[in-house]
Amino acid sequence: MVVDVLGELTDIRADMLAETAACQLRIEQVSVNNRESARNLLHYLALRRRDLRPLQLKLAALGLSSLGRAESHVLATIDAVLAVLHRLAGQAWAAPSHESSLLDFAAGERLLVDHTDSLLGAAANGRGVRIMVTMPSAAAGDYSLIHNLLEQGMDCMRINCAHDDRDRWMQMITHLRQAQSALGRTCRVVMDLAGPKLRTGPLDPRLAVLRIRPTHDDHGRLIAPARVWLTAQSQPTAPPSSANASLLLPAEWIHRLYIGEQLKFNDARGAKRSITVVDVTEQGYWAEATQSAYIVPGTVLNHERKAVYADDRQATINLLPQAENAIVLKQDDLLIVTRDLAPGRPATYDSSGQLLTPAMIGCSIPEVFDDVRAGEPIWFDDGKIGGVVDRVESAQVMVRITHARPRGEKLRGDKGINLPDSKLRIGALTAKDIEDLSFVVENADVIELSFANTAQDVELLHEHMARLGDKRPAIVLKIETRRAFENLPAMLLAAMRAPCCGVMIARGDLAVECGFERLAEVQEEILWICEAAHVPVIWATQVLESLAKEGMPSRAEITDAAMGDRAECVMINKGPHVLSAVRVLDDILRRMQQHQAKKRAMLRELRLAHALTVQQASLSECSLTELII
Repeated sequence: MVVDVLGELTDIRADMLAETAACQLRIEQVSVNNRESARNLLHYLALRRRDLRPLQLKLAALGLSSLGRAESHVLATIDAVLAVLHRLAGQAWAAPSHESSLLDFAAGERLLVDHTDSLLGAAANGRGVRIMVTMPSAAAGDYSLIHNLLEQGMDCMRINCAHDDRDRWMQMITHLRQAQSALGRTCRVVMDLAGPKLRTGPLDPRLAVLRIRPTHDDHGRLIAPARVWLTAQSQPTAPPSSANASLLLPAEWIHRLYIGEQLKFNDARGAKRSITVVDVTEQGYWAEATQSAYIVPGTVLNHERKAVYADDRQATINLLPQAENAIVLKQDDLLIVTRDLAPGRPATYDSSGQLLTPAMIGCSIPEVFDDVRAGEPIWFDDGKIGGVVDRVESAQVMVRITHARPRGEKLRGDKGINLPDSKLRIGALTAKDIEDLSFVVENADVIELSFANTAQDVELLHEHMARLGDKRPAIVLKIETRRAFENLPAMLLAAMRAPCCGVMIARGDLAVECGFERLAEVQEEILWICEAAHVPVIWATQVLESLAKEGMPSRAEITDAAMGDRAECVMINKGPHVLSAVRVLDDILRRMQQHQAKKRAMLRELRLAHALTVQQASLSECSLTELII
């Protein structure tokens, strides 16, 4: 068996060297400090073109490395195993000096550490994985939020250029610099170019309906009345505390209200209802409702008859906030996606329930219609709704819905659209991105390139940055489409032309593009490829999302956050409880660091391993005591 294994491994080594020889020009194009990493990446790609499982079993049977941790030092691993195999075969062997790798085991792992420090800054004491936090718009006016995030362990502040503007971005960066000075900590500024995000267009706003709902128990008994804020429509004021509803009314009419007065009306269903005034202030009036009511524009409120003259008894509600519309889609429904951004609308039906006109919605990038073909899948709103392109017309695409919950799924405006099988000819940089780039290059440490799909997208970013001067922030490639995943090796080699680069696994869109059931496999492959290139990885999307948004994580989220330890950075999105999320993530990563390093389990002492010995000792003591007694 030794001879057979020796022959297989020798062939693999020859393929690896042939790969680097064939790609020598590509290697020379990368930055000098990335050339050994580029060679190692090419060695790894050559290694993984084979099914290594039979060979791994043979190596394990001989008590040798099964190549499972070769990513950061591929040739050195192969040579170490070959040296042992030759000794077992009774043969002398040493790798030719001109073929041997400069990357031994320690050097390969050190390169990844050095590249991570360059991209993301020095590691926190006791935690090697960095924490990145996406800034909410409120951070522009809230220094304390950024100060507290930095204090809790934020290592990278992410600003999404799809939101806010230059003034707000600058305010966030200024707050960070101030917090860094106050705390004596460093933090990278990461700016995310918006990219060509494909989204649904707006919808016609539906007729506003304001529902007033008191709180009842399970038996329908009143627990608390609904709080209604009444304010003058000429000078409206916000309620001073939480309100279930606000009504705008004529100033002269509303100023005649007094505590205890009942205002009667017929609601949208024709039900007789009333609200009772309970407080009068200079800003407005509080009233309470003990029954549910539906109010629409045109609803008439009446003073009590005894209160005023007959001409002033009534006031009509004319203004209500327009509610957001939605299209309800079920399996087998037809949806028209139009080239323009004219407001869409739900489907219409005749009096017998037969379809008149299918639901309709626009698309933010109409050029994609030139690349879409019948039979290709299409997904909406992060994969909540799926369909198949039924036919393509000059002004619209007809979509047959194939994936939705039985009771239907709501589709709203400004929701993502994914076309995973369509070969879209859309560049990663939009006109807005190019305009934003001057600010980003000047103020950011790291630029994240959204929706990069090809090496040409990366090269175009290099060109635009070169036109802006000598300052070159590091580049992070956001892998969020199937094409980006399939082109990752070529994109990495293009990104490595700069001294410093990284990769973000943007798992939201990536899950939709590749299929949720395949996401775990895809993110593993990205981690392996990037480790072979000594490129740091950012683990992103929905990390501790329930905790950040609602204050309580799910068990699955805790496990997911722990898996993020295999990357070099974990990103948390914004939310009202983001400080708690950073604190919990910091604790998880510190604990996991003792157990896991990339794919390698770290065998620290387990207290659990002592449990049986302790129990046995206790039993022995008990037996001895019983014997003495």
